[in-house]
Amino acid sequence: MRYRQREEDEPKKLPTHSIPEQAASAPRGIRKVIPIPIPALTPHENIYTVPNFLTFSRLAIAPFVGYAILHDAHSWALGLFIYAGVSDLLDGWIARRWKLQTVVGSVVDPMADKTLMTILTVSLATQGSLPVWLAVIILGRDIGLAIAAVYYRWISLPPPKTFLRYWDFSLPSAEVRPTTVSKYNTFLQLGLMGATMVNPLIAADASTAMMILQYTVALTTIWSGLSYVFRKDAVKILSENKKK
Repeated sequence: MRYRQREEDEPKKLPTHSIPEQAASAPRGIRKVIPIPIPALTPHENIYTVPNFLTFSRLAIAPFVGYAILHDAHSWALGLFIYAGVSDLLDGWIARRWKLQTVVGSVVDPMADKTLMTILTVSLATQGSLPVWLAVIILGRDIGLAIAAVYYRWISLPPPKTFLRYWDFSLPSAEVRPTTVSKYNTFLQLGLMGATMVNPLIAADASTAMMILQYTVALTTIWSGLSYVFRKDAVKILSENKKK
């Protein structure tokens, strides 16, 4: 009886041919777990911050500035332009002060500046307040940078590359680093646009000063465009996506 009971207590052996070769070599009672690689998810960042709100608001008012210029509403155009300039200073300061920098901010901030600059340039040139040759230089540089931005966004976007993911601003893939001369150029361009809008509201003759400012902006615009071409770290593809 004891012999039979001991025999019943022993675990039954399965035929070895029904067990995989790797599992057969494992200790009895332990299942061998074969790890299955799980693809890493692409990280998203929080884009709902005060600096990004200011940046997107600057992008949104740009068409209204152009509309005001074309309809000779100089006071409205100047007021919206001042808001755009103040918000541009505030969003950067708030982002640095409270560590709210985001990759989307680094992309949309210059995009908002360039959208506003493009609309101002076209509107003022159409109205005759800005020389056409200067408008061509400013727009030519911005179009070149826009094409480059589209290209770098596409090559840096991790798969799957879809239309919705391409425009998903919470999915960072590349970071734009403005060059030093580009920052000065943006300041001078905005100064020129502001002075051009103020000019009809004042009685003084500022034609000589305006001409000097126009040639200065033309020079810095060309220099700024070349700085993006020859500076290797102007656009940084994020390492997380490069590995993918």
